[in-house]
Amino acid sequence: MARPRQTIVSLEDTPYYHCCSRVVRKAFLCGIDNVTGENFEHRREWVDSRILELATIFAIDICAYAVMSNHLHVVVKVDTDKAKQWSDKEVLIQWHKGFKGTLLTQKYLKGEALNQFERQTVDECVTEYRKRLIDISWFMRSLSEPIARMANKEDKCTGRFWEGRFKSQALLDEAALLACMAYVDLNSIRANVAATPETSDYTSIQRRINSAIKGEQPTELLPFVGNEHLNMTNGLKFNVKDYIKLIDDTGRIIREDKHGAISSSSQDILNRLNIPAENWLKITTEFGALFKGAVGALPALTEYCEHLDRKRRQGASNCQRWLCA
Repeated sequence: MARPRQTIVSLEDTPYYHCCSRVVRKAFLCGIDNVTGENFEHRREWVDSRILELATIFAIDICAYAVMSNHLHVVVKVDTDKAKQWSDKEVLIQWHKGFKGTLLTQKYLKGEALNQFERQTVDECVTEYRKRLIDISWFMRSLSEPIARMANKEDKCTGRFWEGRFKSQALLDEAALLACMAYVDLNSIRANVAATPETSDYTSIQRRINSAIKGEQPTELLPFVGNEHLNMTNGLKFNVKDYIKLIDDTGRIIREDKHGAISSSSQDILNRLNIPAENWLKITTEFGALFKGAVGALPALTEYCEHLDRKRRQGASNCQRWLCA
């Protein structure tokens, strides 16, 4: 039975979460209908663009994503500190980027005079919007609903486009986060849709590679800040070139038509994560099958379950087996 979202998300334990949504009638809604031959690939661009747009609205950063023909993955970081630092006006500005708000919030942003009752109502809206802007459920809802409406309009039909609930799982430590990101970034390669990371359309790794060629990092994604910036909270604690190399090495190994091996720089990352190479290949190939709930080392998993008042540590055996050397 599906768990209520509040029993899965614990920002006290981790800001990082892996979310996955699948479409119904998944044979062709985002891909090619084998019966009619009609191509729906353009819908992947809808999803890709919407993910990046929402990252500019919510206090939620995108670590990795992959838009496949019948499902999508997104790894996010909830930035509660950013949301807390926003002024009331900034919260409303952020919310109005994607939503209409109310007549009173619109009046407030225009600088129009409000009476005491109206200002109190605006304050209540600000409090609610601030919560929503760090809410994963609101993020995923804001992603799925517009896409569903566009697809149904195109198909001249009504009904569900996405399955009822999206899957989410907490990533409790550095090893779980990087392994999940690699699993997401390698989706197209595992599915034989792309031969290399740079040809993996509608993925974060393709976006990172294209920017790295120019000596940059994509502004739409949470940046890699490198080991030398461990004091920086808003960034991934690895070197972006090392991460891209790790993904390339791993992709070459998991494809049967390519020869590959873990390079010294990639091995350094695995040593830091305390994950043997053979475990890494297993995790990045079967992450979704191995881990059904929160992912991380046993101490972190124990604390997570205690904070959510859960009596059973779901997936503890696989976490211990595959994430610990």
